[in-house]
Amino acid sequence: MSGLIERARKLKKTIAFPEGDDPRVLEAAARLARDGILRPVLMGAPPANPPHGVTFVDPAKSQALAKYAAFYYERRRAKGITQMEAAEVARKPLYFASLMVGAGDADGSVGGAVNSTADTVRAALHSIGPHAQARLVSSVFIMALQDRSLGHNGLMAFADCAVVVDPTPMELADIAIATAQSTRVLMDAEPAVALLTYSTKGSGRGREPDKVKEALEILRARAPELNVDGELQADAAVDRLVGKSKAPGSRVAGHANTLVFPTLSAANIGYKLVERLGGAMAIGPFMQGLAKPANDLSRGCSAEDIFNVAVVTALQSETR
Repeated sequence: MSGLIERARKLKKTIAFPEGDDPRVLEAAARLARDGILRPVLMGAPPANPPHGVTFVDPAKSQALAKYAAFYYERRRAKGITQMEAAEVARKPLYFASLMVGAGDADGSVGGAVNSTADTVRAALHSIGPHAQARLVSSVFIMALQDRSLGHNGLMAFADCAVVVDPTPMELADIAIATAQSTRVLMDAEPAVALLTYSTKGSGRGREPDKVKEALEILRARAPELNVDGELQADAAVDRLVGKSKAPGSRVAGHANTLVFPTLSAANIGYKLVERLGGAMAIGPFMQGLAKPANDLSRGCSAEDIFNVAVVTALQSETR
């Protein structure tokens, strides 16, 4: 994280936090401000002794409320929302923070310490919207492993662990392209993308390996420059001897730093096992495909997790 922190410190970005009354958020924001990494804006009333450098905003009393309500109405009027409904939505801290980003008053937002992933992602989609070149919003975790011989100096990208439940072959290709870009931005590495399943090069049969094979064909047509291979089992993707044995000649097998899982279930289980049993640090999840960065936290997150996600959110804002 030290390299990411130094990069973020130079940018001086403003990040909005909708759950400002959560003690974990307050602790992370205080550290971010104290260390001069970014400018935190927390939704909610300030504590008795507010930390220096942290701004607090009460959405219901903010002078920007009418502006954000009008902004939200214009974004959602085609869906049938009324101006009165837009005003009510804009008062909600989760939406107010996302609207700050959508309107250009903040560079990114970090939520989900209290709110569910579904609510956090919905607020971002409605208030910020997808990137013009993105077909899908997905997520990525950066895993910092104990063994630095794996991935890129011990760093690996895992996707999609939080958003797309059962991606189609086309969606799997979209996730792979977005995650490869995240690898470049967040890990400062050229991606080696492995499309994972329970089969390696035809060793197993079924709907899932077929889906992965089709996704690979789509990727080779859409992004021929991308270093990607599949279908691969997890051991073939990350272990050099196994990769050489199971997928000889593959440029990815045994060298992957970017793992794309076939379903959300597999990805979510995979990252939690690597974190809890393998002693890895899971940094994220980070949303991919939005016009501006808005990231979702796990409700079991620590202040350290929030700090790390905020640092990366600041960096993501430079790539939009």
